[in-house]
Amino acid sequence: MSDFLKKCEEYFSTKCFYEILRIEKDANQQDIKKAYHRLSLLVHPDRVEPSNKEIATEKFKVLGKIYSILQDDDRRKCYDDNGEFDDEFDSDSSNWMDYWRAMFKPIKTEDIDAYKKEYIGSENELRDIKKSYVNSEGNMDFILESVMFADCSSEPRIIEIVRKLVDDGEVEEYKQFFNEPKRKRDRRHKKWEDEKKEFEKLNISIEQVEEELKRNSERRAREFSSLISDLEKKYSKPAKRKALRGGSPVKKKKNSKKI
Repeated sequence: MSDFLKKCEEYFSTKCFYEILRIEKDANQQDIKKAYHRLSLLVHPDRVEPSNKEIATEKFKVLGKIYSILQDDDRRKCYDDNGEFDDEFDSDSSNWMDYWRAMFKPIKTEDIDAYKKEYIGSENELRDIKKSYVNSEGNMDFILESVMFADCSSEPRIIEIVRKLVDDGEVEEYKQFFNEPKRKRDRRHKKWEDEKKEFEKLNISIEQVEEELKRNSERRAREFSSLISDLEKKYSKPAKRKALRGGSPVKKKKNSKKI
């Protein structure tokens, strides 16, 4: 198996390009572009927590490579007919970033929130949970890494979904999933809580910095305004010089020179 297909399986639990993009094999170019945009937006390295940035970058590059193959008719046909493609994997993430930015409008938080609302509880999420459960043989750590928007708070709901799949005979029951060692679960939860706290600290520190900059800006503006006011008072009217004696103004004599 090629290095690129290994990356596909590692990060998306399948080596099929169409399954990764969650589209049918006969999807048109517009469907491919929309699917690529939707998924790449979710794993964009600039939009994830610092602890997940490295994995997000790799996923982002994989999606970019897949899109570059499927959006080209000749390369896509070669892949569809023979499963072959150019296996030279571009490791420079900046190229894919530039390519992405040139193709799509800037990301907004509202876009991610809207898709999250659409995805959770959908057939796509159910399929992803099922696939990750089967491929990892019930490894919860792997499932949480593979399923979009999943974290430790999602575990009860994921367990309920998998239990129904098992009861319906759709998947095999794995002991490590339903009887996960407490030590392993506690370790995962501790890591999640630590990362969550670090992220919250980061957000707070950014807000504090912005507030401090704002205060400093306002203070500098007041100081500048005060300085201007003082200068205006000092120089807006001619200064009156008083004589050393008598207290009356000194009258300047006109210079008269004889030529």
